[in-house]
Amino acid sequence: MRLTLLAALGMSTISCATMPGASVAGSDSVQLVGLDHYVRVRSIAPSMNGQTAQLYVRERIEGRALLHGSSGVVLFVHGAGTPAEVAFDVPYSDYSWMAYLAHGGFDVFSMDTTGYGRSTRPTVMNDPCNLTRAQQRAFVPSLLTAPCAPGFATAATTIASDWNDIGAVVDYVRALRHVDRVSLVAWSLGGPRAGGYAAQHPERVQRMVLLAPGYLRTAADGPPAQLPERAAMNTQSGAEFTANWDRQVGCPDQYERGASAMIWTKMLESDPVGATWGSGVRRAPETANWGWNAAMVGKSQTPTLIVAGVHDKQVAPTRVRELYADLGAHEKVFVDLACSSHNAMWETNHTILFRASLEWLTEGSVGGTKNGMLRLGYDKEQKNAE
Repeated sequence: MRLTLLAALGMSTISCATMPGASVAGSDSVQLVGLDHYVRVRSIAPSMNGQTAQLYVRERIEGRALLHGSSGVVLFVHGAGTPAEVAFDVPYSDYSWMAYLAHGGFDVFSMDTTGYGRSTRPTVMNDPCNLTRAQQRAFVPSLLTAPCAPGFATAATTIASDWNDIGAVVDYVRALRHVDRVSLVAWSLGGPRAGGYAAQHPERVQRMVLLAPGYLRTAADGPPAQLPERAAMNTQSGAEFTANWDRQVGCPDQYERGASAMIWTKMLESDPVGATWGSGVRRAPETANWGWNAAMVGKSQTPTLIVAGVHDKQVAPTRVRELYADLGAHEKVFVDLACSSHNAMWETNHTILFRASLEWLTEGSVGGTKNGMLRLGYDKEQKNAE
């Protein structure tokens, strides 16, 4: 079933699709219903300032919760390279974090900020000349005859444009589901995105879960007077994706090759243009970052669960511990997750992560702890070693 209508909130277009086999009646009421939404926002991204962007929002909810109400609303915010529907709703075994929380009683949404997935891509992202010279060389001679000068020479998006996108989606979801607050779950660069938004709008955020958040204590308080010259976007190939993951493997059977293959397939599906470049790449905008620093997080009171994979080589666990130390919230828990990398939600310990997030969002604690540092999964790691 598909339908399109104009929302009461602005002129957002919603496209709704019930997942195959799903129902909202009888014994099928525990099955998930999937709905696709598109939220319009006036962009403040440098690459399309003043234009209207459409932000893709995916929803997962059990049929019975759709009929009778959920335990609350959760919004997932992605990181620097992977769109949300791939990061959090990968259709492999029980690896969908969105589905796990939906089966836990929540009405679960994810969003793609400008430049990702099915959200509006700035036109500058269609020109491979807007990559770095090093990345351009990968497309010579298949796409380019030679490396070329960029037509757009700053980051395509900024942390402020991401906050603007998140604000539009949060307000849309709050109006759609008649709630005052939503909880935010974020990964990697999603940390500054979601955490910065929550720090500025605490009245709209219930709780947060941050996996491998890209925190920088010394980040500038505000934007520079002029954005520096840099590539507008970046790409990642399948080989680069696998190599980046493999360098973070620190224990046997940390991840399944089948999961990796499915994730990369969905990554290319999320970017039909990038899939035609060379052997196929995913594209992502470069983002100018500032604001989510010691001063900002020190004032934040949103109850927050922070998770770091012990083998993460993209966001060092020491940086994540610094966030825990600096965070002003009284209710905060840091989880040191065993046998896990930056991609913890796609690895064999994903259920430990999912369970902790559900407990935090439901109870405001993990294992009864509301404030403190925990080590999870190490008993399982020890048993496997024996």
